[in-house]
Amino acid sequence: MPRRRTLMAALVAASAALAAPVAWAQSFPSKPIKLVIAFPAGGPTDITMRALADGASKVLGQPVIIDNKPGAGGTLPAQALQLAQPDGYTLAQIPLGVFRLPYTTKLTWDPIKDITYVINVTGYAFGLVVPANSQFKTWADFAAYAKAHPGELNYGSTGTLTSPHLTMEQVAQKAGIELQHVPYKGSADLMQAVVGGHVMAAADSTGFAPQVEAGKLRVLNTWGDKRLDKFPDAPTLKELGLDLVQNSPFGVGAPRGTPPEVVKRLHDAFKQSMEQPAYLEALKRYDMVPIYMSSEQYRQFAEDTFAREKALIDKMGLAKKAK
Repeated sequence: MPRRRTLMAALVAASAALAAPVAWAQSFPSKPIKLVIAFPAGGPTDITMRALADGASKVLGQPVIIDNKPGAGGTLPAQALQLAQPDGYTLAQIPLGVFRLPYTTKLTWDPIKDITYVINVTGYAFGLVVPANSQFKTWADFAAYAKAHPGELNYGSTGTLTSPHLTMEQVAQKAGIELQHVPYKGSADLMQAVVGGHVMAAADSTGFAPQVEAGKLRVLNTWGDKRLDKFPDAPTLKELGLDLVQNSPFGVGAPRGTPPEVVKRLHDAFKQSMEQPAYLEALKRYDMVPIYMSSEQYRQFAEDTFAREKALIDKMGLAKKAK
């Protein structure tokens, strides 16, 4: 009899242990959630992600609070996950630059193994802009000046080794020109710089749209597979004879070891928010669109991108320069 009671007690304890995570996940969240994003307040990432967070807050019943951590090429939020508890209360935007990081700097963590991929939500559209009073009326003007004045034409981007920076370096290689790169912490700072004449051009996501519409900037080219509806007169790089297409999906990640039940709860909340008019309107403001990937699809995208970025970094010789 004692042995039977011992066995029964063990079974009850095991059942309770298995049920505990499920019960905890069902009560999640019981406090506010922090979503760390990679760029400053006031830029396109901040505005669109705040709209997404507001929608998710309504589904989850707890605030999703944006925490801006700009700099380091957009990789600080992913690094913040490495110090966070895997309980779903700290999340991070995962820009494409995260997948380049191991090839350009020494890391103590792995972007694939040490991040739980929750959901992909959208992606950036990119282009090159100049002040409205610039002497460069077209890309041909820009390229001709750069050839005549090697290294004198400067442009700003949202940071070293970000997609705008790397794409402009590829453009320069293909066009046979030499440019001077000036990194900024994000779109808001970059737009102030180019409108103020501190740089001659800016390579950025379509965070420049309001400044273009206000008549302060001119678009020389865009980088998608086709022209953007908002800027139908701006040619693509492909149309200009530069065989490049650049877009940059991004989503939400959590710390390694976050319980699957919590990941699903978060995924479902953000998925519902992606479908809300407020979020869609915020995206439209910057010529962005929803780009949905499930947790499984997003993880596969991360693995594929990680391999592809290595090939790009190696081709451009940037890994050796950064070490």
